[in-house]
Amino acid sequence: HTKLEKNNEQSSILLYDQNNWSRSINCLKFIVLQIYNLQLMSSLKIRGSFKVCSRSIIFDPEDLDEPILKVCFNVCVYYLHRASCLDKLGDQTAMIAANLQSRLARSSFDKNCFQSVAEKPHMECPVEMVLPLVSNPGHVCITDENLYFQPLNGYPEHVIQIKLHRVRRIYKRRHGLRPLGLEVFCTENDFCSDIYLKFYNTADRDEIYYYIATFLENHVTEHTAESYMLQWQRGHLSNYQYLLHLNNLADRSCNDLSQYPVFPWVIADYSSSQLDMTNAATFRDLSKPVGALNKERLDRLLARYRGMPEPRFLYGSHYSSPGYVLFYLVRVAPEHMLCLQNGRYDHADRMFNSIGETWKNCLEGATDFKELIPEFYGQDSSFLENRQSLDLGRKQNGSLVGDVVLPPWASGKPDFLQKHKTALESQYVSEHLHEWIDLVFGFKQRGSEAVAAQNVFHPLTYEGGIDCDSIEDTDQRIAMLTQILEFGQTPKQLFTSPHPQRITPRFQNITRSPSINSPVTSPSEDSSFEDLTEESRKLAWTNMGSLKVVSTVSLFIPDSTLKMFSKELKDFQRSMSFSNMALSSCLMLADGKTVVCSSWDNNVYFYSVPYGRRQDTLMGHDDAVSDMCWFDDRLYTASWDSTIKVWQCASDSSSSHKRSQFELLAELEHDAGVNTVALNPAGTLLVSGCKDGTVTIWDNSSYGTLQQVHCHNGTIHHVSFSPDSRHVLSVGVDSCMKVTDVQTGMVISSVKAEEEQRCFCWDGNSVLCGGQSGDLLLWDLLSNTVTQRIPAHSGAVTAMWMSELCTTVITGGEDRQIIFWKLQS
Repeated sequence: HTKLEKNNEQSSILLYDQNNWSRSINCLKFIVLQIYNLQLMSSLKIRGSFKVCSRSIIFDPEDLDEPILKVCFNVCVYYLHRASCLDKLGDQTAMIAANLQSRLARSSFDKNCFQSVAEKPHMECPVEMVLPLVSNPGHVCITDENLYFQPLNGYPEHVIQIKLHRVRRIYKRRHGLRPLGLEVFCTENDFCSDIYLKFYNTADRDEIYYYIATFLENHVTEHTAESYMLQWQRGHLSNYQYLLHLNNLADRSCNDLSQYPVFPWVIADYSSSQLDMTNAATFRDLSKPVGALNKERLDRLLARYRGMPEPRFLYGSHYSSPGYVLFYLVRVAPEHMLCLQNGRYDHADRMFNSIGETWKNCLEGATDFKELIPEFYGQDSSFLENRQSLDLGRKQNGSLVGDVVLPPWASGKPDFLQKHKTALESQYVSEHLHEWIDLVFGFKQRGSEAVAAQNVFHPLTYEGGIDCDSIEDTDQRIAMLTQILEFGQTPKQLFTSPHPQRITPRFQNITRSPSINSPVTSPSEDSSFEDLTEESRKLAWTNMGSLKVVSTVSLFIPDSTLKMFSKELKDFQRSMSFSNMALSSCLMLADGKTVVCSSWDNNVYFYSVPYGRRQDTLMGHDDAVSDMCWFDDRLYTASWDSTIKVWQCASDSSSSHKRSQFELLAELEHDAGVNTVALNPAGTLLVSGCKDGTVTIWDNSSYGTLQQVHCHNGTIHHVSFSPDSRHVLSVGVDSCMKVTDVQTGMVISSVKAEEEQRCFCWDGNSVLCGGQSGDLLLWDLLSNTVTQRIPAHSGAVTAMWMSELCTTVITGGEDRQIIFWKLQS
């Protein structure tokens, strides 16, 4: 026990070494003497930080030219200052936590740091600023102009100021698997934020989050995973961009090494001289986690898993952790590696020496299941180069650890990154990336699906695996938090159903075989005319906002009357009354000679245009026929009796009146009345929308249910397939527009409109809607915004038709008017 007295202040340091008491005393005297000498010698007064750790005492000078003074001990160090009595502190973390809480409780934000005396403070509270491997305690204060953070230790600045009008994005974050984080971005770059704050309770975090969100004029609405998914599926986001967005939404941040963004290994060939991206064997199997890629290793892990008590886990280490991140980044962030490894680099042979060797170890190593980080698909190759000439050690073969050894197919670091990025955006990866997303961010992340996919990690890596706040013992709680932060954390689960596949050009397909579960038919190879038509449609939709009224027709007729109008003569030609009840829908058959009408009187009527009379009546439902559609010689009738009936229609050639014969092929039952029905362009799929808000997708060959999704609150007004049959759009009485993926049944986009939408036409990306107000609304589904509002009817728009080339639109409304529209050149 050695004392140092100076200026009537008493400090004491107690050291205990079981093995060598005299050596402990000598080391302690050396430390005290060095610090005392630095203080006494006026010419050597040095400002810095004095750090008392569990295994060493460190003096860290602010002047970078001065050496860091560090003396290590074998067991532990206890520190007492100014008669403070801390009789027992189990470890460094507990000591720091107790000291920190005491200092935060005694201090507050210095309001002299405000940029203006006119600023009005809204709230302040203690927080920690999260940096890689460091949480810097201090106080946050938010005013009507600025967000301030004042660190207790004055590092890296006395106060950090962020002007609220500069903030572009804010995100709630998990920290240590608890909802305590808040990340603020002043740029559109989702990868690097301006500040990451960890709060001590969720209520404080949420209050500041919502205050900033409502205050900011420039605040960008936070996109959902589903909205990004639709952009990615449609090719508006690259694979790299989409993965960055998913990481961002799943609380991954470059400021938090325990939740660093995770990217997949996509290449499996690191030995060939040429990288063949047309060969599927070049790529990693993205349907399996890294730990399941080697069957022999997986069998050993499964044998251990079966004999393990609950809670069981397959992999004892994670695919993303601070150690793995710094394994890749040691050449650009050596200080973080030294901090993590007690001032030493890892053994030279265990360093990140070679891309190929690292991949091999991930396949064969008993505990190595790590994935990659975004830097492998970026443009900065510095993490692959030892530009600072760091002494990273000498391997067993005698060679020094220098730059990372590249695969033979890479001519240099930039070439490696370029080819790696190309592989990520390749056809094969685009077709299979959704399988990896299911494992990391999706429905195979946890539960029975994770077990089936051999994707089960330690329970502490999952959100909700343990409630640290319920642990009363301080040492045990800190130990648990430390384990969570250092072991690795599974991303926040973003999807609970299978992720849809990306839409990719058919002529680049290199997969071994098409999915047997995909109901979408491939288009004809002879597509030159189709391509020209498709380009015309794209051009039309680009100019859809330029719709102009050509003519208007007013209808003063009963609802039960069919009336025919000639566009050329601009006059009514004839009318026909079928029933004393209203007609619900009508359609013209492809031959142009027959009109089919459905009615609320439960019947369907066939009208002959050449003969000008009713030709047939189909009585097949027990309630109103709400909607119908036609393909080839089949009629599909939807009814409020909760059924859709499929009819085979054939003309009776023996009859002079050309009457039709109707054969009932199928009856598709629903749980509620069917209000709308539609076919995909190929006639292979059928979709129905019900009064209970359910969308059902049917296989038109087997009449079996493919997907059934309850996605609206109340009646669905209209449903329609996208031109490529990948998606279904629905609108309902709840004023929502929902995009449902045909293959998975996932609702991948949801837009809440200001008014109820009754009908629409769409191209998969943009939607022309008829609203309750009578206006036409042009929606961009990729940004979930209305790009144009076009005045149309004085009442709700109830019907809409668009020509094949999308240049002519006809709308009908409750104001009893029909409006003809044309695109302006």
